[in-house]
Amino acid sequence: MNDLNESQTIDRLIRIGFLILLVAISSMILAPFIIMLIWGTIIALALFPLFKKSVKTLGNKKTLTAVLFILTGLMIIIIPSFMLIESSASGYQNLQAAFEEGRLTIPAPTDRVKEWPLVGERLYSTWALVSHNLRDFLATYSGQYSGQVKKSVSWLLETLAGLGLAILQFMVSIVIAGVLLARADLGADTTKQFARRLVGERAEDFINLTTATVRSVVQGILGIALIQALASALLLIIFNVPLPVLWALFVLVLAIVQLPPLFILGPMSIYVFSVLDTVPATVFTVFAILISMSDSFLKPLFLGRGVDIPILVILLGAIGGMLAFGILGLFVGAVVLALFYKLMMAWLHADEPTLQKSEPSVAVLTADIMPGALDHPNKNQPNKSRNVTGKPPRA
Repeated sequence: MNDLNESQTIDRLIRIGFLILLVAISSMILAPFIIMLIWGTIIALALFPLFKKSVKTLGNKKTLTAVLFILTGLMIIIIPSFMLIESSASGYQNLQAAFEEGRLTIPAPTDRVKEWPLVGERLYSTWALVSHNLRDFLATYSGQYSGQVKKSVSWLLETLAGLGLAILQFMVSIVIAGVLLARADLGADTTKQFARRLVGERAEDFINLTTATVRSVVQGILGIALIQALASALLLIIFNVPLPVLWALFVLVLAIVQLPPLFILGPMSIYVFSVLDTVPATVFTVFAILISMSDSFLKPLFLGRGVDIPILVILLGAIGGMLAFGILGLFVGAVVLALFYKLMMAWLHADEPTLQKSEPSVAVLTADIMPGALDHPNKNQPNKSRNVTGKPPRA
């Protein structure tokens, strides 16, 4: 008997070891694609209601609709990327030509700069030297700060390389999202089965909360950040500010980490005042302030539809995701950490009323992402539509 138990134990250990080995190898294989798979899944989950309406409009042709979604998403990524590369290259060429021809000038500082605390005097003298003769300034300090300049150039090149990789990852994620949307029915069934094995009877609640949280963050955080970035890019283009797409990208990053876009648009306002008349510069500043304050009335519209997430969770998720996975992690980190927070809160309050009562909108959201998920009532509960009195129905 003991020999039989030992044999069974050894067999189980071998199976478990083989399973662990298989999971480890699979994780290593998928590691380069895991961040793109997660982001593609998030995009598919957020866009499914729109995809469902589009399928009906195009005559229930899911494959065609998915292809159109992929092409549209790729164009949304490729066109701004091309504009960024073109504007950066032309801006660098114009800057180099202006410097070589002696046309590059920097406006002189005002006397108010001297009154700035701590750095006023030193900043005024350096600024005045630069505005008076830029060539002499560069010749004087180029050798002194050559190490810092090399580090800055190296950092800039690494940032550009990371930006190129992020663009490629976005494109792959869009393709993954399109494939998932085209096979939404199979994905819904797989999600149901996985949720039942993971959380048992509360699988529906788990799916509801996951769907609501992801869509809430995508719409209420990433969506607002994208709106502010697009509005900033349009404003910068109208007023002919150099590198508008690059500054709009910085605005997008700041908006995701819940910092005001005025940190970028404020210095741009100073630049506009230095090159344009007072009236157009004032108009630019007013619109910059409105864009920076737009989240105050956009958040109730977007976040009010889903689940409220603490700003600190979004901030930590965005910054941590960017440090761990690069630019794409900026988006994925905010969504994943917000989802972890909501699931953790649901687990801590598991003995309280069900999630449908605490989150009234999630059942509707689940009906969109998982067709038929709410069509079958629990067999253990009586069907309210059934005649349980035994009496014949009234005419």
